[in-house]
Amino acid sequence: MADNELDDGKRRFLITAGTVAATGAGAVAAAVPFVASMMPSERAKAAGAPVEVDVSNLEPGQRMIVEWRGKPVWIVRRTEEMLKMVKSDDDRVADPASTRSTQPSYAKNEFRSLKPEYLVLVGICTHLGCSPVDRLHAQPEPFAADWHGGFYCPCHGSLFDLAGRVYKNKPAPDNLTVPPYKFVSDTTLLIGEDTKGA
Repeated sequence: MADNELDDGKRRFLITAGTVAATGAGAVAAAVPFVASMMPSERAKAAGAPVEVDVSNLEPGQRMIVEWRGKPVWIVRRTEEMLKMVKSDDDRVADPASTRSTQPSYAKNEFRSLKPEYLVLVGICTHLGCSPVDRLHAQPEPFAADWHGGFYCPCHGSLFDLAGRVYKNKPAPDNLTVPPYKFVSDTTLLIGEDTKGA
């Protein structure tokens, strides 16, 4: 009789311990995917990560496009002539000193760049988010007979000069956005990160 009582006690203990262990394992198994779903995916991490760009093959007067955070980023290597055009456009643009533009503090200069030779812009119009096209060279264009070079948004007619500054009396309210960036060497840019760790 005493052995049966002892066996019943052991059996109850083992059943209770097994139930608690199974419940705990189930709770952990259910919690892991839930917690994992709250973490950014590798794809999401990669989409927000800085982008390293080699500009060694970018010739003066050319533009290249890279993607950062799902947005097109333009890198234009400006010639001396292009830089002269930027200076001559001050009276044509709405915000020549870029006081109301979205840009890092180190780009608040007449060329809106770390190095005058390289212009870095997010290629999205500040009006309705269209993507302007480049018309980099000074020549008569259907939208401006005395065009100095820059960018034209065919959707609504906004014009931007070779520093991404919007022309006066155009639909776009602000200059094109300068993203955070830095030079990691003379010919390598890091888009999405600057010296302040933006």
